[in-house]
Amino acid sequence: MALLEVEGLRVGYGFPVLMGISFEVEEGETAVLFGLNGAGKTTTVATVAGMLKPDAGSIRFMGEEIGGRAPAKLVSMGVALAPEGRRVFPSLSVANNLRLGAWTRRSKTKEVAESQELVFDYFPRLAERVDQAAGTLSGGEQQMLAIGRALMTSPKLLILDEPSLGLAPLLVQQIREIIVDINQQGTSVLLIEQNATMALSIAETGYIMETGKIVMDGPAEKLLKDDDVKEFYLGLHGDADGDRKSFREVKHYKRRKRWLS
Repeated sequence: MALLEVEGLRVGYGFPVLMGISFEVEEGETAVLFGLNGAGKTTTVATVAGMLKPDAGSIRFMGEEIGGRAPAKLVSMGVALAPEGRRVFPSLSVANNLRLGAWTRRSKTKEVAESQELVFDYFPRLAERVDQAAGTLSGGEQQMLAIGRALMTSPKLLILDEPSLGLAPLLVQQIREIIVDINQQGTSVLLIEQNATMALSIAETGYIMETGKIVMDGPAEKLLKDDDVKEFYLGLHGDADGDRKSFREVKHYKRRKRWLS
């Protein structure tokens, strides 16, 4: 039994967005869900984290159905989301942002203090800015704070939505190393990324998503070496006029070309 099991998930906003996707995250692993803008990645994690209700399908965490449950309930069960866009409380200090992350555990004073120390171990820069308003932090520091706030829940499953988005290469490398460390300390990670090279280099399992469907999956190491994945996601495939083709179109074209030859 996987830690997280998503099966046949369908979600829409009056029109279909997720069209029956299925994937798993095993206990202790890092899994990556990646694809281009509009693929449905953020809708997927918002549904898993309880912010959207599924139209159909199943979401099981530790064997228990959680589809449609309130986010606060899921946090108390061990599911934490660091959302896309570094969503911090800008007028509150770093310390108070972290305290809000531990709201469901606020009565456990000692555990909360230990979690904060762990966050500061991962992100020493946050410790240096503990009394500074979150809105005055740099983009990279706000991303650190968003991840740190999620870690304050002491999660079993940490969901990171586009943690490298908009960051300088040096900060991307730092975030990468921290994700590896968090996973090695025993927290399972579901990573949502467009940066396929970074994501696949630290994950055990990868899922490629396109227009609400998972079009390819497998061991991350294998996907990283796949010629089609390298060409489309690492080489940004386009046709002669510069128009983007879908991943499925590229694979269909190559299969047809091989058959005709």
